[in-house]
Amino acid sequence: MEQFYGTGRRKEAVARVFLRPGNGRISVNGREFQEYFRGILVGVQALEPLKDTNTAGRYDAYITVKGGGPSGQADAIKLGVARALLKVDPNYRPVLKDKGHLTRDARIVERKLYGLKKSRRAPQYSKR
Repeated sequence: MEQFYGTGRRKEAVARVFLRPGNGRISVNGREFQEYFRGILVGVQALEPLKDTNTAGRYDAYITVKGGGPSGQADAIKLGVARALLKVDPNYRPVLKDKGHLTRDARIVERKLYGLKKSRRAPQYSKR
C-alpha cells in the first residue's frame, strides 16, 4: 500500500502525518479528527493544505501528534500535511508556498530568566 509521510512541528508539538489514497477519512491519535479538535476553530485550519490543492477527498490521513496544546498541535498537523502532499506530487509546491503552508513557525516560548518572575515579568517594585 502506497503512503506518503510528513513531519510537522510547532512550539512543543510534533505531528507525524501519513497520507494514503482513500476517501478522506482523517484520524488523529486513533480518534476521529472532528472529535479530537472538538470546538476548536484552529483545528479546521489544519486541513487547509488539502483544500488548497483540491485533494480533500482523495487521501486518508493517519496522524499521530505529541506535545503542546491544541493550537500548536493543529499548526504542526498543517505543516505535516503540506510536507506529505509534496511527496505525493512536487507540483503542489507553488500553491502550498504561496499560501505559507510550508513555512515552519519558529516562535517558541522564551525561557525564564534569573531574577524575573517569568521570561520578562519583573518582580513588583517596592520602595520600602
